[in-house]
Amino acid sequence: MAANRPRAVFVTRETDYELLIAHHATRGQARFFLETRGQRLEDVEARHDRFHAVLGTARAAVPADWRQTLVTRADLNRFLFAPDDVVVAIGQDGLVANVAKYLNGQPVLGVNPAPDLYDGVLVRIGVGRLARLLVASTAGDVEMESRTMVQAELGEGETLLALNEIFVGHRSHQSARYRIEAEGEAEDHSSSGLIVASGTGATGWARSIMEATHLELSLGREEHAVGFWVREPFPSIATATKLRAGKITEKPLSITSRMNEGGVIFADGIEQDFVAFDWGRQVRLSPASRVLRLVVDP
Repeated sequence: MAANRPRAVFVTRETDYELLIAHHATRGQARFFLETRGQRLEDVEARHDRFHAVLGTARAAVPADWRQTLVTRADLNRFLFAPDDVVVAIGQDGLVANVAKYLNGQPVLGVNPAPDLYDGVLVRIGVGRLARLLVASTAGDVEMESRTMVQAELGEGETLLALNEIFVGHRSHQSARYRIEAEGEAEDHSSSGLIVASGTGATGWARSIMEATHLELSLGREEHAVGFWVREPFPSIATATKLRAGKITEKPLSITSRMNEGGVIFADGIEQDFVAFDWGRQVRLSPASRVLRLVVDP
């Protein structure tokens, strides 16, 4: 019977204080490190204490007959989410993106532990509202957004998912060389790489590219479509620049690597979690069939 009880899964990442202690071993060494840079350990500790106070309040909001557990961002790739879990991400907006690709329909409640520090685009729920929304999520009595995600499909069944965007390019500042195919057109490129973004991601990195290039695309957060933008394409005898931006709906965007080494694909800014994209490898990018079910607190 216990296994049938709902489970709240709290997702967090290490605080700055915890990372400092892990790196410098002792509080005294961490203090010395910060002071040499004109900073105070007490300020970092205060943010750490504030975060854990919010986490404690959030965990206390879970109904007594529920199960609950805690997983850090670093352990997400080893954690097994159950179909009936309710996921509570406590932290910055990026934490929701980090967990989204490991889910398959579970409701996500984003809690902002520091509204004066974080924008709260995806973490919009106040901790005082959590108890009601947890119960409402399991009962289906809550408003949700079904946010479109981006999918990259490579050979041999390898798939990469992202809530915001997927980057295809070179791991360094060298030019990325590839062949791009979109809506029946194709050309060879030499560029700073390209990104494929969802409606959620269109407010971040993609927005910066749109503002710089004036290549505007309208993307709804729940629209089954994603957009692509090529960064700094270079025209030459062998390369063109016509395919610079566009919307992808049913027919995937196809990219074939022309890089002997250094080609990478990564999702949501996690560069160390890359997939190698060297010469001849092909990737197809499109809206994912899987969506993020984000609980909205009206």
